[in-house]
Amino acid sequence: MAPTLEQKKHRLFVILSGIFLTNALVAEMIGVKIFSAEASVGLAPAHLPILGFTMDFNLTAGVIIWPVVFITSDLINEYFGKPGVKRISYLTAGLIAYAFLVIFLTMKLPPAGWWMDANNTDSSGNYFNIDFAFNKIFGQGQRIILGSLSAFLIGQLTDVFVFQRLKKITGPKMLWMRATGSTVVSQFIDSFVVLFIAFAGTFSAKQILAIGITNYIYKFLVAILLTPLIYLGHNIIDKYLGKEHALRMSDEATAQSQNFL
Repeated sequence: MAPTLEQKKHRLFVILSGIFLTNALVAEMIGVKIFSAEASVGLAPAHLPILGFTMDFNLTAGVIIWPVVFITSDLINEYFGKPGVKRISYLTAGLIAYAFLVIFLTMKLPPAGWWMDANNTDSSGNYFNIDFAFNKIFGQGQRIILGSLSAFLIGQLTDVFVFQRLKKITGPKMLWMRATGSTVVSQFIDSFVVLFIAFAGTFSAKQILAIGITNYIYKFLVAILLTPLIYLGHNIIDKYLGKEHALRMSDEATAQSQNFL
């Protein structure tokens, strides 16, 4: 028997939520690694002069999969509106906090002697303390975690608000405008909130702004490049739900998303 519309809506939300949650959680876990975006594509460092600093695109590894979070968030926004985005955003933030708590507790566990002895040299025979390495990699500072979670929630609320405001102006057309526009605005806020919470008092305000501007340039370019994937996801969902049902869901999502909170 073919699934009903309600079953399709439920399955769609579960699938989108699973993709959103998994990528957001993994992005937080791998975010401790800083990589060179220029070197990754065979280019020389950018050396951008920003506010008196020479900035390169040295980014957290989490930005590799955050675009998946952007796309999924916009699709949830389109079909389930603010209630859907808030539901999955709060759940994701709670699970990320839970994951960091579990990691913090595991860092306090005394390492087994055989584990330390069996893993104390690298492939070149150089000694290293594997327990120290584990704690160093996973032990992100509390301010960084707080900043990341705060920026994530504020960014998500901003994204759904801007998305739905643009949708009221454009109607069902111009998906690229509301998807790209909401991401550009929300990620501008996200880029600076996380840095100021995590590094205020450690870095100067100008240095934080310079880092934020560099990160935002990358996110802005990615938001533009993601536009075709937004349309691809939109078309797949429309075919799955049926064009008429998909349009009705989109209209209902807009009606439920009239204010910021």
